[in-house]
Amino acid sequence: MTSKDKIARRKLSLLELASELSNVSKACKVMGYSRQQFHEIRRNFQTYGAEGLVDRLPGAKGPHPDRVPAKIEQATLAAKVLID
Repeated sequence: MTSKDKIARRKLSLLELASELSNVSKACKVMGYSRQQFHEIRRNFQTYGAEGLVDRLPGAKGPHPDRVPAKIEQATLAAKVLID
């Protein structure tokens, strides 16, 4: 089990505890989360299901928009090798 899975399981436990206690504040105190974090976790769970509990890093989904075309990149690297 990876650390991401452990964190997701802990978040699920927080949601279950809040449901059992019928009190978000007490559940957050016991589990060490803020109420704001709880509502974010619940929103992600309702929207994405169990996958929403896994922490995802924001980042680019593809190549950088200002990236030089591959042809020019290869020519530049070839020229650099000749200079060195």
